[in-house]
Amino acid sequence: MSIFEVIMLVCFGSAWPTSIYKSYVSKTAKGKSIAFLIIVFVGYIAGILHKMFYSLDWVVTLYALNGIMVLVDIVLTFRNMSFDSHGQPGTV
Repeated sequence: MSIFEVIMLVCFGSAWPTSIYKSYVSKTAKGKSIAFLIIVFVGYIAGILHKMFYSLDWVVTLYALNGIMVLVDIVLTFRNMSFDSHGQPGTV
C-alpha cells in the first residue's frame, strides 16, 4: 500500500458521487462519454486484479468502491441515452 495510491483513489472517488447525481437528475446523456466511463471502469478492474494477485490489502476496497460508482454512472448513462432517443419521461 502506498499513501499516494490512497490519495489518488480518494481524490478520484470524490468526483463520482457528483457525476452520478448529475446523471440521475439530468436524465440526458448529453456531455457524457460512455467510452470514457468504460475505460475508467476497466482501469479500476485492473487495479482490483493487481491488488488480488500481487499486493492484497485494504486499498482494494477503494478500487471496488470507485468501480461500483463508475458502473452506476455507466448504467445511468445508458438509461439517459434511452431517454434521449425516445424523448424525456413526462414530456409530450
